[in-house]
Amino acid sequence: MENVVPSSEVTYNWVDITSDFFKHIQDLQLGELLHDGHLFGLFEAMSAIEMMDPKMDAGMLCNRGNPKPLNFPQAVAAGKLKLDDFEPSELIGIMDATMSCIVSWLEGHSLAQTVFTNLYLHQPYSIPNKLLKSYCIAIYKLLDCIKDCINKAQVFEEEDFQPMGYGYRLGSNPQSGNAYDASLDVSEQKCIALLREQEDVLNKKARVNEEDPHNLWSALAARIRFTRMFYQALLHQGKELNLWKNLIHQTQWGFEPMINQRLLPPTFPRYTRIKPRAEALQYFDELVSRLRRAWKITSCTNFHTALDFFMEFSRQRACILSRSALQLLYLSPSPATTASMAQSAMNGPVGQPRPQHAFVEILRESVKSFVNPPALTPKSPLMSSAQLINAREFVENFLARCVRPFAVLLQVCGHNRARQRDKFAMLLDEFAALQEEAESVDAVLSGAVGSPPRACFGTWILYHVLRVMIAYLLSGLELELYSVHEYHYIFWYLYEFLYGWLVSAVGRAESLGGEGVKRQDAKRSGSRKQKKRSRPYAREGLMCQVMQNMCGGYYKALVAFKLQGKIRQPQPEFDNEAVRYKHRFAPLSVLTPPQVHYHEFCEMTQPLQYENPVILYLGGCKHFQQARSLLETISVPDQEVTDLLKVAKTNFVVLKLLAGGHKRDSTTPPDFDFTVHRHFPIIKLM
Repeated sequence: MENVVPSSEVTYNWVDITSDFFKHIQDLQLGELLHDGHLFGLFEAMSAIEMMDPKMDAGMLCNRGNPKPLNFPQAVAAGKLKLDDFEPSELIGIMDATMSCIVSWLEGHSLAQTVFTNLYLHQPYSIPNKLLKSYCIAIYKLLDCIKDCINKAQVFEEEDFQPMGYGYRLGSNPQSGNAYDASLDVSEQKCIALLREQEDVLNKKARVNEEDPHNLWSALAARIRFTRMFYQALLHQGKELNLWKNLIHQTQWGFEPMINQRLLPPTFPRYTRIKPRAEALQYFDELVSRLRRAWKITSCTNFHTALDFFMEFSRQRACILSRSALQLLYLSPSPATTASMAQSAMNGPVGQPRPQHAFVEILRESVKSFVNPPALTPKSPLMSSAQLINAREFVENFLARCVRPFAVLLQVCGHNRARQRDKFAMLLDEFAALQEEAESVDAVLSGAVGSPPRACFGTWILYHVLRVMIAYLLSGLELELYSVHEYHYIFWYLYEFLYGWLVSAVGRAESLGGEGVKRQDAKRSGSRKQKKRSRPYAREGLMCQVMQNMCGGYYKALVAFKLQGKIRQPQPEFDNEAVRYKHRFAPLSVLTPPQVHYHEFCEMTQPLQYENPVILYLGGCKHFQQARSLLETISVPDQEVTDLLKVAKTNFVVLKLLAGGHKRDSTTPPDFDFTVHRHFPIIKLM
């Protein structure tokens, strides 16, 4: 508290609240906070601005000694905006700067602070230069195409993409004088025709100067061709980038960074750094590869392989545009419908019947290929025609209710990695309801034929639930959310339960599918030759065993490290392992397999707390060796297998050394290096 005395001296009357503070927190449990609704809280503090402060009031940045920003008519009238008679290098500079702004927009900045700082885009029809005019119109169309793709896919967060246009109605119609969006005046075909026309003109000029090693007309033609191809098919190919890289000019006209500053909301201004042109070009080069990779989703013939593709694509940390394109490519049967199917499935509460559309057919084929239930076979010897009709109707209703959770599962895989974790946790609640219904479906179908229960649909749902649960826990390792002293129960849960259940689910699916094959073989008993039964999930079952052994190796190594005092533990007065354990596994509490509570974890792991660390190290060695042996049986290893093999070999050697007494008396904590694999680190002794 301050008191200003007549002598202008400031005195402070401090009050010690330490004893009162500790007195009043006695009623709070660990992790609880006290908040008075009438006080100035965290939300208000983060949302507040200080008017007229240039750091907090975005509008004040326009008045800090900089000349007043000029809009398009003002800049033309002042002679500061060139409209015609451009040199090729000047046009190249404008185009390169514009593409840099587009990249900055795609990385999460606003249109107002990036692309629309280009004054030429404010009134493209007022530009007499045909080349620049056509280019600006094409940029409008390109922006609309990108926004449409991203908005329909709905896999972006505020840090990924800002769709808001800040009410920008750009340009002025010469006939009516009304504000309009220039992109609405030109059809797609006309826009492409304009670009082709300018491309032909530039190619003719390039041929005249073909002996020039720095042929700027060729560079301009490459930029127009690149823009056309990017717009036509979200970058069908990338061969124009090589010519672009060699001819980058820094000259630029018509960009005013502060022109839209007052359009921004009165909040703390987000610093916008426009991508350097070389980096922007590299971004587009990588975007070509990402989109080409995304287009390979069309080769995925069933939902199972498509989900694997989505998850693998997500692990590569793709950009928002390529992630959105992947969503639309799979969930949309044609460009005309672009994701309407998935969006209709994602609206409304879970449990309501959905219209029969293509996604139901995708899920039906997924169940059929996974467990081959009798109710989905054309003719079942186990059911009469009437029973088969009733069973199929029951199954169709169930599949219709599966549309939303499975469509959302694909959509979640399209979000950025940090956001996926929270969305996986929310999605598990919806799958819990499906698990109960799947059990009912299996019971009804088994009762119709008077046979023992076959958990066909339950196994299918359980498989996907386990994958989501595993992805949720592993994402915490990837995002570095766990402390090292928490690793042991994370890997224990994966080793003892989730991967064990997943191995069992895959094995049961293979068994159920085999029964379906036998039924079909029985109907073809008169044929001369029976086909050899394939094992479609043999590799997946093997990889599940690999992951289970990897987690077992880490768990036993971590317990040994803990017993030897090699892992730093939190101070007892600030630690409660039961609270942390409950927090880490809380989203798994509503599902099957049932959550293992903390007291159960303690009971099951208590014997290892008194084990000899050497025995634990040898046990970890055995797990890593088993994982290595399984991986080496894969005849065609991919990058994932190669990385896991390197981790398993290295950790085997490290634990072997520790079991032999290496650094036995050292208390220096080991280092867990995640550079080779995002989930399974290499253990390094420091």
